[in-house]
Amino acid sequence: MSAPGRRTVMAHIQSITTSSERGWAMAAHLTALALALMTSWLVGVAGVVGAGAIWLLKRDDSPFIARHAREAVNFNLSMLIYAAVACGIAAALVGLTVLTLGLGVILTLPAGLALLMVIAAIALMWLVCSIIAAVRAWNGEEYRYPLTIRLLD
Repeated sequence: MSAPGRRTVMAHIQSITTSSERGWAMAAHLTALALALMTSWLVGVAGVVGAGAIWLLKRDDSPFIARHAREAVNFNLSMLIYAAVACGIAAALVGLTVLTLGLGVILTLPAGLALLMVIAAIALMWLVCSIIAAVRAWNGEEYRYPLTIRLLD
């Protein structure tokens, strides 16, 4: 789509949603991001609480805010679950190494390094997708996070 055409579409979308709605929708994504960063992304519970609070407070005021806040809650819950599974696997790898009196390190070291890369990928995806979602919300657009378990519908 050409730049003038895109501007016309964006102006139409922004006229449908108010700046207040777009601000609250963006806040759902950024609050989750900020709280999770302040409390450690691995814990992740604060991200769910931040987006969840906005969803609970604003879900009846605007369908646009409700959709964005619900999507942020679902995404942060999903990231929390993925991180918990990764930590569980890491604990099992450490336990395996200890149980084999260190001999298991031959197998657990490569698996641990691969797991570390998975955890880094989860963190990067979480950060990038949250920023993209916030920008899309501010532009009045819908956004669906990838790899999200949709627990709230």
